[in-house]
Amino acid sequence: MNNKYRKDFPFFKAIDEHNSKENKDLIYFDTAATAQRPFIVLNAMTHFYATENANPLRGLYSLSERATVAYENARKTTAEFINAKENEEIVFTRNASESLNLVAYSWGLNHLKQGDEICVTIMEHHSNIVPWQMVCQKTGAKLVFMECDKQTGIISDQEIADKITPRTKIVSVVHVSNVLGVTNPVKKIGQAAHAQGAIFIVDGAQSAPHMKVDVQEIDADFFAMSGHKLCGPMGIGALYGKRELLEQMDPFLRGGEMIEYVTRETATWAEVPHKFEAGTVSAGDAVGMAAAIRYIESIGLNNIEEHDKILAQRMIAGLKNIPHVNLIGSDDASKRCGIVTFTIDGVHPHDIASLLSEEHIAIRAGHHCAQPLGQYLGQTATARASLYFYNTEEEVDTFLEKAAKLREWSGYKD
Repeated sequence: MNNKYRKDFPFFKAIDEHNSKENKDLIYFDTAATAQRPFIVLNAMTHFYATENANPLRGLYSLSERATVAYENARKTTAEFINAKENEEIVFTRNASESLNLVAYSWGLNHLKQGDEICVTIMEHHSNIVPWQMVCQKTGAKLVFMECDKQTGIISDQEIADKITPRTKIVSVVHVSNVLGVTNPVKKIGQAAHAQGAIFIVDGAQSAPHMKVDVQEIDADFFAMSGHKLCGPMGIGALYGKRELLEQMDPFLRGGEMIEYVTRETATWAEVPHKFEAGTVSAGDAVGMAAAIRYIESIGLNNIEEHDKILAQRMIAGLKNIPHVNLIGSDDASKRCGIVTFTIDGVHPHDIASLLSEEHIAIRAGHHCAQPLGQYLGQTATARASLYFYNTEEEVDTFLEKAAKLREWSGYKD
C-alpha cells in the first residue's frame, strides 16, 4: 500500500497539493483520537441533507420515508460490518462512550447487587471504567481489574482465571488498548465470562477501524464503536447487543420515537432497537458512518492492518536507535495496531508534543484517558503517535528525524 489514498481526503489533498498556510506540510499522527474524513463521507452527508432531509421514522410522506430508508440502510451496513446476526441488534448512539453508558445504566443498574463484581482491565479508557464505578457505587458491587504484563501489555491466562469468578456478573474489556496498542484475547476472555454466567462487553473503539471484527465469532454480548475513529463523522457511534439482551433492557433515554404508546400515567416502548434511540436521530451522521464503513471495506481491513504494522515497525526501530527514548509496551509492531507510545528522558510528553507541533507533526500527549494504566506503569504522561493507512514511510522518517533532536532542543547537550 502506498499513499494513493491521500487524494481521497480533502485534508491531505490540501496539504499535499496546496500546502495551505494553516496545515502546511502537516504530518497527522493522531488517528487514535480521531481519523480524517474522505470526500465520500462528506459527500454522502451532504447528499442526505440536500435531497433526503426529513425526520426519519415519523412522517408518512415520501421524503420522510426516503430518510428512513437511508437511516435503516446505515444500520444494515453497520450490522454487516461487524457481522451482527440481524440489523436490529445495532443501536445508534453518539459514540462508544455513550454505548458503554447505555449498557451500564440499562443493564448494570438493574442486574447487580451487593457482593457482585464487574471485571475490567487495567488498560481501559476512562469510558470503560467510570460508568462501572457508578454502577458499583449505586449497587454495592465491586470493580475488579485484570492486570497486564508491564512490558508487553499481555493479560495472562492465570490473571483471567483469577479475576473472573462466580461473583463476576459483567466483564467489560477493551479490544485494543489506546495506549499500548495491544490486542486483548477477547474471545478467550469472553469464554471465561460466559463460563461464570457473566455478560461480556467489548470496547471496540480502536479495533473496528484497524481489523476485521466478528461479534458472533467473539461471542460478545455487547460491542461498542465510534464512527469518527474509522473515517466517519463525529457524534455517531453504535452499540451492538444480542437481541435477547436488548429486549430485556429498559431504555437509557426516553422521549420521541422510542415510545409505542403514552398515557397520562405510563408509557410502553417501541421495538428494539428504536426504544434506545430517543428523540430525533442523527440520520445524516449515520449515513456518513455507513459511507465510511464502505470506504474502509473497499481498502480492505487486512491491507490496513498490514500497513499499520509496516509503519509501526519502522517507527519502533527508529525510536529504539535514539538515545534516551523509552518505548511503552511491546517492541513487536504486529501487536501495536498502529499505536506507538513513548517517553524521552528529561523531556515532558507535553513538551514533546509542543516541539513536534512546531515542526508540523501532530501527536497526542498526556494520560490518554487511561490514568489507572499510567499509575500502574508509573507513567503520569506519555507521548503517542498513532498511524493509519493514509500515513507514509516518508512521514515516519521525518518524525524520527525530528524526534532525535528533541532533547537537544530542550537544552540537553548529549
